[in-house]
Amino acid sequence: MNHIVTVQDAVTAFADFMEPTDAELDAIEQEMPVILAGVDLVDAQIIALDRTPTELDNRRIRRARNRVLAARRDLANRTTGATRPGGAA
Repeated sequence: MNHIVTVQDAVTAFADFMEPTDAELDAIEQEMPVILAGVDLVDAQIIALDRTPTELDNRRIRRARNRVLAARRDLANRTTGATRPGGAA
């Protein structure tokens, strides 16, 4: 029995064109507050997973959700204002 193996992935896995572009890195940097707020939310949820959530756990999760929503709102407002000419709303 002959095994068919593709070599293409191994050859192109680390090619130069696979690196993120400057525009992609800028987009990631703009979204970083949303990403970090999401990480904080997941951390708060993980803390409350293995036990009955206390009032402190519920507050921590609620505040983390609010930070995620605020970060998403700020990102949406920032990108909306940037795409409209003259800053018109």
